[in-house]
Amino acid sequence: MMKNFSSSPLHSNSQTPNHIRERNNRKYSLLSTIPLRFSLRGYGFCMATLFLFCFGSLFYQLNGGPPKILLDIRQYLGVCGKNLWSIKMATGRLFIHKDRLARQLVSCPHVHKQKRGESTYLDDHGPPPPRVLPFPSQVVYNRVGKCGSRTVVILLRLLAEKHQFNLVSSDIHNKTRLTKHEQVDLMKNISNIPQPFLYTRHVHFLNFTRFRIEQPVYINIIRDPINRFLSNYFFRRFGDWRGEQNHLIRTPGMKDDERYLDINVCILENYPECSNPRVFYIIPYFCGQHPQCREPGVWALERAKQNVLENYLLVGILEELEDVLLLLERLLPHYFTGVLNIYKSPDYRKMGNMTGTVRKHTPTLEALQVLYHRMRYEYEFYNFIRDQFHLMKKKIGLKSVSQPPAYSPAFLRELALRTPEPLGEDEELDTDTDLEDANSWLVHP
Repeated sequence: MMKNFSSSPLHSNSQTPNHIRERNNRKYSLLSTIPLRFSLRGYGFCMATLFLFCFGSLFYQLNGGPPKILLDIRQYLGVCGKNLWSIKMATGRLFIHKDRLARQLVSCPHVHKQKRGESTYLDDHGPPPPRVLPFPSQVVYNRVGKCGSRTVVILLRLLAEKHQFNLVSSDIHNKTRLTKHEQVDLMKNISNIPQPFLYTRHVHFLNFTRFRIEQPVYINIIRDPINRFLSNYFFRRFGDWRGEQNHLIRTPGMKDDERYLDINVCILENYPECSNPRVFYIIPYFCGQHPQCREPGVWALERAKQNVLENYLLVGILEELEDVLLLLERLLPHYFTGVLNIYKSPDYRKMGNMTGTVRKHTPTLEALQVLYHRMRYEYEFYNFIRDQFHLMKKKIGLKSVSQPPAYSPAFLRELALRTPEPLGEDEELDTDTDLEDANSWLVHP
């Protein structure tokens, strides 16, 4: 007969305290590992940790977000988790990558509901703030031909490397007038350039707002119209100091009779190259793409003035190039800081001197008078730009010594009274006096 020891008083009294003691020991085993007393070193460590936590929290709030190292750690953990995270389907042993699941959730958002604690950093804080761009961060330089544009482009290449902005310089030189579709395509391409950028091309003014595209800031430089015409006339025929054969590359189809045509003959005999609308050149760059902008007249002149006042940050004159660069440095420091030091450096001077036109000489005074009459709208626009430029210098507080104008419209008007008719073929000129006066009037940059 088996005895039941569990119900005996002896067994019950001897085993119960041991069981209780063992159970209590297991229950408080974790608490026994925690020290009940802190040493002075441990106390200092806790206070230092608390101080670092408070300092980090203050730094977080002052800077509008966490330190970069925390974001890098969060991103690293997120990438690692993305590569390792998968879920097991209820039926079968099918694993779905997180990217595939995300696509399913987008198409069927009602299938999965985000549980508590599953939010990501973007859910908690939103997307990171975009990079702060300088203002303006979109600049267009629709450079006018033979107005120092190559000099400025050389400077811009050096500045783009120094200040880390995107410089896009188009190699298209002979297409300034565009169709409507070409305008839209070009403006979209310009708007897609990563900011900050500076785009430059020989092109007439583009009205971005007409096609609901954000309008960039324009800058430009012009020069005395007759000086610009003479520089272009001889450059097309004989090039510049960069190479003796570069003019043959630019105008390979030009015959010798045209290449060596005397400029006085071209002007006085009204060759197409020396008459309107070919000499009506500067105003269309500011008037725009309207067909009437290419017709010499008051309409194109006034529209060009309006566009300058409304869309151009600065239009300088080549005769005061150093002042132009100084104003650009003041108005667009994130593009042009240090430009004047580069321009005055000996290395740049050596490189810049190669852009001068060769074989350039001065027409007779009679030819200049005829040319001035054909360019009267160009000169009215040039005088307007010159006045605006000097007003801008005054507003900025630029104290620089500006050179006197290289032209004298009053002198040319007086000349018109003295020589009302162009000289005939059988008449002779006092060559020495005429050429001396003309050379004193023109500038040879």
